[in-house]
Amino acid sequence: MKVAVMGAGAVGCYYGGMLARAGHAVVLIGRPQHVAAVCRDGLFMHTQSFQAQVPMQASTDAGAVRGAQLVLCCVKSPDTETAAMAMAPHLDPDARLLCLQNGVDNAERWQAVLRREVAPAVVYVATEMAGPGFVKHHGRGELVIGPSSCSDELLALFAAAAIPVTISDNVAGALWAKLIVNCVYNAVSAITQLPYGHLVQGDGVPGVMRDVIAECLAVAHAAGVVVAGDMWQAVQEIAHTMPGQLSSTAQDLARHKPSEIDHLNGYVLRKGEALAVPTPVNRVLYALVKLLESR
Repeated sequence: MKVAVMGAGAVGCYYGGMLARAGHAVVLIGRPQHVAAVCRDGLFMHTQSFQAQVPMQASTDAGAVRGAQLVLCCVKSPDTETAAMAMAPHLDPDARLLCLQNGVDNAERWQAVLRREVAPAVVYVATEMAGPGFVKHHGRGELVIGPSSCSDELLALFAAAAIPVTISDNVAGALWAKLIVNCVYNAVSAITQLPYGHLVQGDGVPGVMRDVIAECLAVAHAAGVVVAGDMWQAVQEIAHTMPGQLSSTAQDLARHKPSEIDHLNGYVLRKGEALAVPTPVNRVLYALVKLLESR
């Protein structure tokens, strides 16, 4: 199968690389320095189970989605509409689209521009770009996807590439659960530039984490979303399974790049205001990250 990865950052490179290792024809669409390295040497993958140079195609041009049977939508959340418009003229009519972004509304945003089905997915993986054409995997790697016309096909495709996938009837709840984890960790990791295992040991930090969870759950409840399970337990497990992980927001700030904070704590803040649910802790975390972004 030809697979295009629109937005070849850490998440896109990891899943694109795994599919390429399984024998699929993958093209990564990303920034010039990464594209040049992949075109020259392939993608170097340093994972918990293997290290390999994986040959594949790469391009800076959204037109590279032409002919793809599957497109993984992996751009940063602020770039969703721009990326959708760029690739719209080149998409095959039968191409399947899968959204692997942070945030809870990106699949809907893709659909609004493209006027076609985009399957939402919740991504649980710890990765980073360790250099041009070099993706480093720190842990996990599973996906939760919503039921769609292509969900069974995607289940088989990813299973054959050693990527665990679950199909959920409550993908909205799963997306919110992931959003809550991101709201708990991303901003604090970015502000402190500390990995998850370290920051949870800070004085007062567990209390802040509990407050963020409570605010997010209150907003989700007001929005009619059911978030299953014990979120405090889920949040604690992240620090154990990904102790060395810096959040994507922390990585963005360290590289002086815009982050996705508007679509994480900022989204909860705006949604809370619309639903008359107070979110003071999310407001503070959002404001601090925005200040750091503006330096």
